[in-house]
Amino acid sequence: MRKNAYLTQSLAGDAVQCRICEHFCAIRPGEVGKCGVRRNIDGTLALVVYGQAVAVHVDPVEKKPLFHFMPGDDVLSVGTYGCNFRCSFCQNWRMSQTRDFDDQSDYVGQRATPQMLVDTCLQNHTPMIAYTYNEPTVFFEYTYDSAKLAHEHGIKNIYVSNGYMSQAAVDMIEPYLDGINVDLKAFGETGEAFYRQQCQARLEPVKRNIAYIARETDIWMEVTTLLIPGLNDSDEELQAMTEWLVGVDPDVVWHVTAFHPDHHMLDRPPTSQQALMCAYEIGTRAGLHYVYVGNVMDEGRESTYCPQCGQKLIRRHWYMVKELWHERGVCPQCGYAIAGVWS
Repeated sequence: MRKNAYLTQSLAGDAVQCRICEHFCAIRPGEVGKCGVRRNIDGTLALVVYGQAVAVHVDPVEKKPLFHFMPGDDVLSVGTYGCNFRCSFCQNWRMSQTRDFDDQSDYVGQRATPQMLVDTCLQNHTPMIAYTYNEPTVFFEYTYDSAKLAHEHGIKNIYVSNGYMSQAAVDMIEPYLDGINVDLKAFGETGEAFYRQQCQARLEPVKRNIAYIARETDIWMEVTTLLIPGLNDSDEELQAMTEWLVGVDPDVVWHVTAFHPDHHMLDRPPTSQQALMCAYEIGTRAGLHYVYVGNVMDEGRESTYCPQCGQKLIRRHWYMVKELWHERGVCPQCGYAIAGVWS
């Protein structure tokens, strides 16, 4: 299915500029943007995977990961093809790095229109939809139409994103987007090089969007860093990253997760438990109120604690969740209000 793209600008010679993400691709007739799924067809930019889902699954919301957003609830997870990054270490590359098809018929997937997604949630009492598996910005029109319809039925919406969308895209989706997890893949001068070399993108737009979403929107946001040995795991880089996040908002939830070799990055070892523990301590010492490790079993560092008195509030063991408070979002020992979306 096709859908004419939102947020475009016409250029000379029937070229069209896509204004959905920070690449701002100028796309000539017959060509696609860097994402591979936004094609110029006779002078009109179209999303060519609209309503075509490669993956539709029900997951726990903790898998996104979102730990301060409706804990223990299920989410209908939806993804297509394409991505605006070219991460050499992508752990879902079979979907995200499939692109540049020669013909519309090459875009395979199951038919899953916005109405079908919403109907599935209503029939199965699933309270939210996550646009995930590949970068949701690249199939923006699909996510926008689905999210708007979902909100009409009281269904929440989540992005799992690399954070490279344009501010115009953020502003357009904001009324219908309840939560987002943004990857902050690296930081500082080494982070700039990391984004250029490993992702074919830039760090600054991601930082700008994290700050903008946290300060200027009502979207609940959590941040994830995949810790890759020897590339983005130095104490100095993590210290700078977490201090910057504290400056944005100390209530920003930070997930530091374990890497495993995949796609083109097969020459590095998996992240050690010790490295994750070190990053956890760096984030906590920097002043972040909520730090978690992921992709490993570590109940102590997966659980939620009150930042004021240290009381354990949510016990997590992988995707098993047990809430220990009497009232969601309130510490039963000291009354501290825990940041998050609890209802």
